[in-house]
Amino acid sequence: MKNFYATAALVFASSLAMYAQEANPNAANIAFENKTIDYGKLEKDANGEREFTFKNTGKEPLIISNCVGSCGCTVPQWPRTPIAPGATASIKVKYDTRRVGRFQKTVTVQSNASNATEVLTIKGEILAPEATQTAPVNTTTGTSKVSK
Repeated sequence: MKNFYATAALVFASSLAMYAQEANPNAANIAFENKTIDYGKLEKDANGEREFTFKNTGKEPLIISNCVGSCGCTVPQWPRTPIAPGATASIKVKYDTRRVGRFQKTVTVQSNASNATEVLTIKGEILAPEATQTAPVNTTTGTSKVSK
């Protein structure tokens, strides 16, 4: 019976917290220009840095409390200071382009905004480097010295 009351109290407190956040018409609001960045096709070891630009469209300062990449290959950096109402800022994301193949990863952004959790997506394809000829080449004839 104790577990029932504890669970009921937790559910009630959670619903009050959600209602209080929704009821604040002055709350911060995070509005992204784009929630998806398509890297397209990149060479292996290319620059994997991109930025998600956003604006605080609310009436209170926006505080981003955390940004988490979906794996260790996606590293976000976010502003650690409050973003004033009407101001713009960006979240930088770096993808490890040493990993060949198609990718689609997410970054979860948590803040004090009315839309407290936002999910951003990066996607693209890292191309394998072209194979290089490793057999010695006869500079006179231009043919390989590999036996056939």
